[in-house]
Amino acid sequence: MHEPLVFDGHNDLLTRLHMAGGIAALGTVERPGHGAIDRAGATLGGFGGGFFAVWVPSLVDLAAKMAAMQGDSYDMPLPAMIGAREAGGTVAAQIEILEALENAGHVTICRDTDALRSAFGGDTLAAILHLEGAEAIGPDLGELQALHDRGLRSLGPVWSRETIFGHGVPFRFPSSPDTGPGLTEAGARLVSVCDRMGIMLDLSHLNEAGFRDVARLSSRPLVATHSGAHAVSPHSRNLTDRQLDAIAESDGMVGLNFACAFLRPDGKMRADVGMEVLIRHLDHLIGRLGEDRVGLGSDYDGALVPKELTTVAGLPVLRRAMEAHGFGSELIAKICHGNWFRVLEKSWA
Repeated sequence: MHEPLVFDGHNDLLTRLHMAGGIAALGTVERPGHGAIDRAGATLGGFGGGFFAVWVPSLVDLAAKMAAMQGDSYDMPLPAMIGAREAGGTVAAQIEILEALENAGHVTICRDTDALRSAFGGDTLAAILHLEGAEAIGPDLGELQALHDRGLRSLGPVWSRETIFGHGVPFRFPSSPDTGPGLTEAGARLVSVCDRMGIMLDLSHLNEAGFRDVARLSSRPLVATHSGAHAVSPHSRNLTDRQLDAIAESDGMVGLNFACAFLRPDGKMRADVGMEVLIRHLDHLIGRLGEDRVGLGSDYDGALVPKELTTVAGLPVLRRAMEAHGFGSELIAKICHGNWFRVLEKSWA
């Protein structure tokens, strides 16, 4: 099954290319073998585009992190806050990579739903510019308009580590997402301005207090682009039923994260995850949110994902699993892309 096409809530292709040499690494998108997303794999798997994240990496011992996440429990310390000057250069470089991908005919940067619907299923991948962590934005929010002018239409106030806007969840298992204080005064202003500008707020990495603050302050749908069900995997990064109910009440949605540690009931970062685990998450999300508020948010090129879904070429495996589970063609189409288009129309209006 290569259809319906997938519009994905989250990928880290831009960070992968940035770390591999920047614009000089663009050629790797044309052929498989370099990462999770390439044009040939997109055709084979029916991948039509998604949210392309700009993310500022921290220096971490990746091997030690992966080893710790094999344990029955863990609590990974979060990296220190990153300053706006340091973050700004990385953010600018990754946006330049996305623009270069557009100039090379690989993606179309979509600034509204008309452009999204026009590009999706065409000769290029439909791309939404997303900022994962707002470190490059100062407390006066002066950088936000320039980012919007370049196509920014989705923003996460934090990527787990603290920012001047709020606090994220640590990588902790087992744990609830109630791990600290909520939005700062600057964070509250950020919510207000993003609402006014039509920039969707992504709650995936916010802790529970920050989530509640956004729910109280925002008039837009609550959206988590790449998260899972805490009831299935009690990881701090996943959403509790209370959070899912708030998302449903706002007519928002959740994109299911493929990261193995957030899928597995044991919280371990291991790739031997069968499709039945993803189906359990989808069942729970649909049960709390309804059929119109669930999508996919893979975290491709940013996480260890199930071995059958290692690249976008493997997406037919998930479609077949949904069909075998009894999901009808209309529901599968909603999960694959229809629900993202619906919520973006409300978020960007």
